[in-house]
Amino acid sequence: MATQKEFMEFIAGQLAGAGTITYKKMFGEYGLYCDGLFFGVVCDGQLFVKPTQAGRDFPISQSEAPPYEGGKPYLLVEDLDDKDLLSNFVRATCAALPKAAPKKPRKPAPPSKPGEGKMDYKKAFKELYKPGMEPAVLSVAPILFIKVDGKGNPNTSQEYKDALELLYGLSYAIKMAPKNGACPDGYFEYVVPPLEGLWWTPDVPQTEEGFHLNKDHFCWTVMIRQPEFVTQKVFEKAKETLKKKKPELDLSRARLELYEDGLCCQIMHKGSYDGEPESVQKMYRFLEKNGFRPDYSDSRRHHELYLSDPRKTEPEKLKTVLRIPIRKS
Repeated sequence: MATQKEFMEFIAGQLAGAGTITYKKMFGEYGLYCDGLFFGVVCDGQLFVKPTQAGRDFPISQSEAPPYEGGKPYLLVEDLDDKDLLSNFVRATCAALPKAAPKKPRKPAPPSKPGEGKMDYKKAFKELYKPGMEPAVLSVAPILFIKVDGKGNPNTSQEYKDALELLYGLSYAIKMAPKNGACPDGYFEYVVPPLEGLWWTPDVPQTEEGFHLNKDHFCWTVMIRQPEFVTQKVFEKAKETLKKKKPELDLSRARLELYEDGLCCQIMHKGSYDGEPESVQKMYRFLEKNGFRPDYSDSRRHHELYLSDPRKTEPEKLKTVLRIPIRKS
């Protein structure tokens, strides 16, 4: 059951002693911020706070559980009545969370070109889509995606090609919904975000050496970010629309789901995909030098964001954002 706004307002009031509490709609639920720092979510009428050792040690009734299907465990706070206790708990948690680097003032985005949407996530969130050539640490809050899972070499696998056709078909069905007479609530014009992928090899530790393995053994989740107005209802409508145009596609492979990188290290890789191990090794050296270590799990994978179209771009000019989930050593 989606969280009622009245409950969200109650939670914000209970936490007011921790700092300036704000919240934002995320996939029908709410993300929580204290003095601008993302620290938790409210899902299904329950308060989930990012796990830290300070939070686990705090004397408040809590357990660990994922706030949404496929998410990593958060601290589920069960005692919501004591305002002072809750505020101190959130204050201790936020003190233990890594602080995002201060953002530079943004210049106004240039006017959209004809045919382009007004919202371009690559321009609005440059810290996510335009990192530097040197490794950097950041924390990424949950983002809504359409996802498709599969296995095999992306260069030769028909399963991979079908997954991309499915992803783009659904994403553009949502973007074009108003022209099909089904404008979602809260709809705004936007540019479809770039393709992204999560990559791993079963039974093999995810280290820089892992990227030299046979690509036929790869497992992957390809995904495209969705605007904030997209709900499960909007997603199902898009599936109906695509089914009429592409009845041969297996729509059951696609799902709408949040993914959270959390604390991670990222870098811009320029060049061929086969040259990515060099950038990954650069990140590993950076992590060791700065007291971090990789933190891979079933819910935290090697993450890539594809900013170039390989059909139109020479291999040496390809731009790919690489992300590694991390934690303090």
